[in-house]
Amino acid sequence: MKVSIIGATGYTGAELLRILAAHPAVEIVYITSESSTDEDIANIYPHFNRFYQKKLANISQLEKIGEDSDAVFIGLPHGHAMAVGKKLSQCGAKVIDLGADYRFRDTTVYEQWYNVPHTHPDAAAVYGLPELYRTLVKDAAIVGNPGCYTTASILALAPLVKHRLIELNSIIVDAKSGLSGAGRSPGLATHFTEAFENLKAYNIGGHRHTPEIEQALGDLAQQAVVISFTPHLIPMSRGILSTCYGQLKQGVRAEDVDQAYNAMFGDEYFVRLLGRGGYPATKNTRGSNFCDLGWHIDGRTGRVVAVSAIDNLVKGAAGQAVQNLNIMFGMDERTGLEQVPLYP
Repeated sequence: MKVSIIGATGYTGAELLRILAAHPAVEIVYITSESSTDEDIANIYPHFNRFYQKKLANISQLEKIGEDSDAVFIGLPHGHAMAVGKKLSQCGAKVIDLGADYRFRDTTVYEQWYNVPHTHPDAAAVYGLPELYRTLVKDAAIVGNPGCYTTASILALAPLVKHRLIELNSIIVDAKSGLSGAGRSPGLATHFTEAFENLKAYNIGGHRHTPEIEQALGDLAQQAVVISFTPHLIPMSRGILSTCYGQLKQGVRAEDVDQAYNAMFGDEYFVRLLGRGGYPATKNTRGSNFCDLGWHIDGRTGRVVAVSAIDNLVKGAAGQAVQNLNIMFGMDERTGLEQVPLYP
């Protein structure tokens, strides 16, 4: 497959290049950057030496990129992918957007949370969480790749919601993310002296991944779901740990919870079930496309606590995008993604 990346110099674009370097069925045709046009990618990211000797193109060549590519990944900030995705799809290329522009079926929800007009509402994009929407991804022309917090949180909660084991109005998500989730552009919050030896919550009640989680859980519940979501920034480069709480319905047994997780994810390669009492850790998923899941029954409060760990740049972004690429082109979705996690 001939594949291109629009916005290749961010952390997600670079992670895509790292993963695709080992993909046996992919040839990288174009990589673009508005700020580093004509520069060699290995000059920006020296770890690509011996793997890529490729200059960054300008997005002004978009029509040619679309015509020469079977698939194009878009790694641009929200609000910028819609015009690009529309033109690329007109050229016949399949599109996987790693931003937020194609994640919502109801574009008014996108406009409400992102404060940007949606200019491609007829895109018929599919939400690209394979474990939930695999059959739709298979035939999609445009896929909205899920966010990182959302991937970890939806996978942790999905069996509980699908099997109606918890009260839907009781869901609380408490999640921590490494600093790479904020992107490569410098900012005060991710400045070393601000973030080192520090842990803080942010955007309480207003984080833009909230409606994305609610959309997927609503699909599973077949009714509207509202959650409380609190994200935190933690001083490590990669990883997300999501701790999710729900009030168990009357009469639900621990064995019912076990059965729900095994029924939903027992055959999913990229979801590793640690079982009841398991404690996922971000280091065990670092550099991989795995999501580790464990759950606990708090008999004293009647709550279930589900915990998930992912690498925010892989299963939470680039790795999941490649998983979607594989599905869209009829390949084994593990192709190019069977890296052993980095440890320690």
